[in-house]
Amino acid sequence: MAAQPLPTESEKIGILPLRNSVLFPMSVVPINVGRPRSVRLVEELAGHESALVGVVTQRDAETVEPTFKDLYAVGTLARVVKVIRLNNSSYSVVLNGLGRFKLVEPVGLEPHMRARVQRITEPNPVSDDVQRLGQRLRESTRQVLGLMPELPKETVSILDNVREPGALADLIASNFPEEHASIHVRQQILEAFDVRRRVELVLGMVERQLEVLKVKTEISTLVADEIGQSQREYVLRQQLKAIREELGEAGDDDEIEDLHERVARVDMPDEALRAARKQLGRLNNMQPQSSEYQVARTYVEWLADLPWSRRTPERINVADVRRCLDEDHYGLETVKKRIVEFSAIRQLRKDKKGPILLFLGPPGVGKTSLGRSIARAMGRRYGRIALGGVRDEAEIRGHRRTYVGALPGRIIQAMKKVGTKNPVLVLDEIDKMGVDMRGDPAAALLEVLDPAQNDSFVDHYLGVPFDLSEVTFLATANYRSGIPEALRDRLELIEVPGYTRADKRQIAQRFLVPKQLKEHGLVTEQLDFLPEGIESLIDFYTREAGVRGLEREVAAICRDMTVKLVEGGSLDHVRVTAELCEQLLGPPRYSPEVVERKLAPGIAVGLSVNQAGGDLLVIEATKMPGKGQIRLTGALRQVMEESAHTALSFARSRADRLHLDPEFLKSIDLHLHIPRGRAAEDAASAGVAMFVAVTSLLLGAPVCPDIAVVGEITLRGKILPVSGVKSMVLAAHRARIQEIVLPARNERDLEEVPREVRQDIRVHLVSRVDEVLPLVLRPPGSAPGQERTSPGTGSEVRP
Repeated sequence: MAAQPLPTESEKIGILPLRNSVLFPMSVVPINVGRPRSVRLVEELAGHESALVGVVTQRDAETVEPTFKDLYAVGTLARVVKVIRLNNSSYSVVLNGLGRFKLVEPVGLEPHMRARVQRITEPNPVSDDVQRLGQRLRESTRQVLGLMPELPKETVSILDNVREPGALADLIASNFPEEHASIHVRQQILEAFDVRRRVELVLGMVERQLEVLKVKTEISTLVADEIGQSQREYVLRQQLKAIREELGEAGDDDEIEDLHERVARVDMPDEALRAARKQLGRLNNMQPQSSEYQVARTYVEWLADLPWSRRTPERINVADVRRCLDEDHYGLETVKKRIVEFSAIRQLRKDKKGPILLFLGPPGVGKTSLGRSIARAMGRRYGRIALGGVRDEAEIRGHRRTYVGALPGRIIQAMKKVGTKNPVLVLDEIDKMGVDMRGDPAAALLEVLDPAQNDSFVDHYLGVPFDLSEVTFLATANYRSGIPEALRDRLELIEVPGYTRADKRQIAQRFLVPKQLKEHGLVTEQLDFLPEGIESLIDFYTREAGVRGLEREVAAICRDMTVKLVEGGSLDHVRVTAELCEQLLGPPRYSPEVVERKLAPGIAVGLSVNQAGGDLLVIEATKMPGKGQIRLTGALRQVMEESAHTALSFARSRADRLHLDPEFLKSIDLHLHIPRGRAAEDAASAGVAMFVAVTSLLLGAPVCPDIAVVGEITLRGKILPVSGVKSMVLAAHRARIQEIVLPARNERDLEEVPREVRQDIRVHLVSRVDEVLPLVLRPPGSAPGQERTSPGTGSEVRP
C-alpha cells in the first residue's frame, strides 16, 4: 500500500489567485499581477526576503475579483524570488513553488486575501511500484520530447536529474504545453496528494499525447512519400517531353509560350525585361500545380499588361479646354480660369511638366468631375484613385511578393486599368488618409507627386522602376487641415466654393433635370420643372454647398412620375411647382435660414465654414448670479473655446471704456452657447462675434438682427483675417443678412463673391474691435428701425 501524505499544523498566509495557470512545486515561473488585492499583497511582501505566499488557481478565469468560493481548495506554497514594478498598478513577480497546501479556513479578503492553510508533506521513501511507474513516465516523456520540438530543451537533461517520482510528475506537468493539458487536468494532478495516483495521472496524459504524435508522424511520412512520388512524376514528365521534342511530336507549353509572346510585344525597359525573362525561365522548371508557379506567372502578367510605352495622342487646346469646362460645369469662373492657365502652360512646355492641382471644397461642388473634364479636353484617358480611409503605405507602394496574395499599389493598378502612359489620374479625398503602424500613405505619395523623382517610381510588387512623369495628377480634398504639410507643399491649391442659390437653379435647369429625365425615360413634354419648383427644392428640401442633394430630390420626383406612368396614368405636361414638391416629397425638411428678428441683448450672429460650406453661427450669452465662472456649450473646438476666453478678457480690459464695473464678474456667472453649432473649419473666426454677444449682454444693448460679424480677435483688440470668406458671404446671403462686418485684410477675398450677392449685402471692413460696437449695437431699450449707438468708424465696401 502506498504511503499517505503527512499534514502539518495550520498557518496563516496571504493568498494570490491565478487565472489560466497552475503553479506546481519545484517550478520557478514569472507571473504578472495587476488586480488591486493581488497588487496590495505583492507590495506587502516586496520588502521581506524569502516571503511566502499561497498560490491558488481560480475555477473560472473570467472572474475579476474572486472570493474563496471561486478558488480551488488546493494550492502551492511559493517563495517570492523577485518583484519587478511594471507601472503604477502592476508588477511582475517571480515565484518558486515549494510544496502543496490545503485551504483550511478563510481569514479575510481585504486588504488582500488571507487564509489558514495546512501544508502537505510527501512521504519518503516511496514504494518500488511507484519507482517503476516513475521510470516508465521518464521513458515515455523522452519519446514525446523527440516528437515535440516545442517543449523546452532543458527538460531532457532535467529528467535524468530528478529521481523522486512525485517531483518528476510535477516537473512534467508544469512544462507540458497548455494546449495538451487543460487547467482542470493540471489542477487534478496538483490535488493528487498520493504519489502513485499523481504519477499515474501524468503518465496517462503523456501516453495519450504520445499516441497522437505517432499518428501525426505516420501521416507526415505518407505525405512526404506522396511528395516524393510527385517529384518522380515531374522528372519522368520532363524526360517524356524531351523525347517527344526529339521525335518532333510536341512543342513548347502553350501558356508559357503565350507569356513569352506578350512580353516580346511590350516595349519594356531593359530592367523590367530582364525581370520578366528571369521569371519565365523559372516557370519552365516549375510544376503548374505549385504555388510558386502561380506567383511567378501573375508577376509576369502584370509586367506584360502595364503601359510601358503606350500613349494617347496629345491634343491640348486652350479653346477646347474652356469649351469642355463650360459644357460640364456652370459658374466656377475663378476655377475655370486657373485650369485654362494650367492647360496653356502644358501646351507650351515640351516636357509636359507642370503644377499638380488640388481642388479644395465642400462635397458635391464638382471637384472630381473637373478632372474628368480636363481629361476629355486633353484627349487623355481618365482614372480615379479613391484614397479615403487608406491607412497602409502598401496601398500606394504595393506589397512585396513574399506575402500571400500580394498585389501592386493603387498607382500601378490605375495605370494598368487606364492602359496608357499619359492619363489624367485624380487622387480623390487625399485629406481622408490615415496613419497607423503600417506606415504613412501620404509620405509614399511624396515620391509619386514629385516631378523630379516619379520618372523612376518603384512599386514594391514590381521591384523595377516605372515612369510616372507623363501622368497628369490632380487631387481633391474637403479639408485643408487633413493634408500633411509636406504633401500640401507639392500641390497648387484651387478652392472650389459652394454654389449660390442662383447657381443651383441654373445647374438644375441645365444639367440635373435633363440628366434625370433621360435616366428615367421621361421627356420635358411630360414633366416640366418650373423655376418656382426648383427654388422650393433648393430652399426647403436641401441644405448643402453642392448639388448632390438637389439631384436626389429631382430624381425622387422623376421616380414618382415614372411609377404613375407605368401603372397606367398619363403624364401630359405635368408642371413641378412648390405645391407638387410638397405633395410628392412631404412637408419641408428645412426652413429658410432667417435670423431671429427679436431685439434681445446677448445675441450675436457670426459666420463659419465647415465641410458643407458656409453656415450661420448664432451666439447666445446670458448671465446669472454667481462667482465669476464662465461656461461654454455647443459644438465647440478648443480653438473656439480659446477665442471665447480671449473675447471675454478683452471686454474686461476695456471695462472703463465700455462703462462697466471693472469687477463685474465677481457677482455673476456667464454662459455662452452656440445653438445647432457645427464644428467650424476656422474656429477662431467667431472671436469678434463672441465679444459682441458678451458686450451686448453686459451693456443691455441689443445687436442689430440683420448684421453678421466675422473675425479673429487678439488680446490687444486687433481683428485678424479669416479663411473661407466667399462661403461665409453666401451663407449670409441665404439667411437674408443685409450687412457683414469683416476684417479689413479680407477685402481682396470679396472679389471672389458673385456680383449679384455683393449688390444685396453691405460690407464693413474693420481692423480693431473698437470699430465694431458702433456698427452693430443699438441703444438699450431701442425699437426696431431705431438708429444705432453711433455711426461706424470702419470702411464700407459696395459693388
